[in-house]
Amino acid sequence: MADGKLRGKTALVTGAGSGIGEAIAMLFAAQGAGVAVVDFDPTGGERTAQRIADAGGNATYILADVSRAGDAERMVAQTLARFGRLDILCNNAGIGVAAVCHETSEADWDHTMAVDLKGVFLGCKYAIPHMLRQGRGVICNTASVAGQVGVPNRAAYCAAKAGVLGLTKSIAIDYAEQGIRCNALLPGTVDSPWIGKILAQQADPQGQRKLMEARQPLGRMGRPEEIAGAALFLCSDDGAFVTGTGLVIDGGLTAR
Repeated sequence: MADGKLRGKTALVTGAGSGIGEAIAMLFAAQGAGVAVVDFDPTGGERTAQRIADAGGNATYILADVSRAGDAERMVAQTLARFGRLDILCNNAGIGVAAVCHETSEADWDHTMAVDLKGVFLGCKYAIPHMLRQGRGVICNTASVAGQVGVPNRAAYCAAKAGVLGLTKSIAIDYAEQGIRCNALLPGTVDSPWIGKILAQQADPQGQRKLMEARQPLGRMGRPEEIAGAALFLCSDDGAFVTGTGLVIDGGLTAR
């Protein structure tokens, strides 16, 4: 892979076994970064790492459940052991539960919060001390437009992603003077494996897909590669003056 905007950098990307996380890992590697591919699913994670290697990039797969403190601490330690530094943390791993508030089980609520919000906290908790020692670092958290506006039938997901945006702003303020930037991605509806699973559960998958596409004024869902491009902007020197922001990439969904 040719040198690029992330030449000499190391990036840790969670949820990198599919969808947005995979696209971020692939793009960052193509731009010269060594990439720690973190995912709870070995099949997906190993596939992404192999794709990077096949393209001439430098990657390692790390099995981790981001909602567990021990796993989060270990994924950072293994990244440092392999690459010797950690410049970029992309907390991308996430799950979703389709339910309104009174029909959301306590177990589903807790699981969503554990992965989508606590997982971001733990990633930051264990990565930041190393960034402080380096004197610089960049954190990019995958939130969602669902953390900014209400989305039907996604009570726990909306709450968790709003928390991610709040945590992002707090970290940006707390560590700005130490050279650490922290921003969030706010994607709209993205055509990903998760969306595929949701559609497969519908009585009319094609009809539901058309409704999802129509939510965006641009008339389609986003592509994982488009979200990855936004992540590259935030994590490279192109975004050197950007911190504490939520970058909306939603095809106009929130402009209505």
